[in-house]
Amino acid sequence: MDQEKKPLIVIVGPTAVGKTNISLQVAERLKGEIVSADSRLFYQGMDIGTAKPTWEEQKLVPHHLINVASPDQDWSLAVYLPRAIAVIEEIQQRGNLPFLVGGTGQYIQAIVQGWDLPSIKPDPGLREALRQWAEQIGVDGIRTRLEELDPEAAAGIDGPNLRRMIRALEVILSSGKRFSTQKKAHGSSFQVLQIGLIRPREELYQRIDLRIDQMLAKGLVGEVQELLDTGYSSDLSAMSAIGYKQIIKHLSGEISLEEAVGLIRSKSRKYVRQQANWFQENDPDIHWFSTAADPTDKIIDEIQHFLSFICYTES
Repeated sequence: MDQEKKPLIVIVGPTAVGKTNISLQVAERLKGEIVSADSRLFYQGMDIGTAKPTWEEQKLVPHHLINVASPDQDWSLAVYLPRAIAVIEEIQQRGNLPFLVGGTGQYIQAIVQGWDLPSIKPDPGLREALRQWAEQIGVDGIRTRLEELDPEAAAGIDGPNLRRMIRALEVILSSGKRFSTQKKAHGSSFQVLQIGLIRPREELYQRIDLRIDQMLAKGLVGEVQELLDTGYSSDLSAMSAIGYKQIIKHLSGEISLEEAVGLIRSKSRKYVRQQANWFQENDPDIHWFSTAADPTDKIIDEIQHFLSFICYTES
């Protein structure tokens, strides 16, 4: 191990697997601070539909990179990556243990693998043309075109993230090269231990359904309506997130609430399958723990063993 690198604990897994609860318990017991790697949690006012940690939960352990942008701000990977690295280093300088927690695979891998992002500058004209094209053929149509040009880049985009798909197409069309070949990995700046959380797929689907029911009971429809009343456009990338997009269609009269909920359920299940592209059970770099039974003590033992090994190699 590189003796100059400091430890970073990464907790990954699909939506609704139990990352929030377990990361809180582990971080609280190990003098940790949590850095979000969930692109849905950046945005203020989008709390219920993203299952954002509550204020009470955030008080238990310091949290970072949550509520850092308004829904009309563009918080891309290029914005996130340097901010996340800076926050992790600040936590380490305080003598605390950083926990990178989330389900957005691209954001996590960018830190774990030490990505250098494509240097192609934004092309506003091309980006607007692609956005207009997306209005004509839809998000699924854009994904299909990206899959044809760069299957690896398409597979790496979680959910209906139109902004990221347009950026990938913009880079491809501007450079004539696949987007997926232009990111370079120079290795992480940290000593990384990756912890993966998993549940049986059917049990995970049941938890997703229960979470959606709870979101509706907590006021998801009202939250979306308030965002629209505040003046946020339904065309914003943030508003295309699962749950928000479907409720917007309901509020506009396009579909019933029952139809919207059905779409949220199906899109959420599809999202879980997409996340599996990033967090694979046969990945030797991820230490997997089932959350069917509380794995907190076992995870803490794994982390303490990892930290002891680092101290041993540094001595």
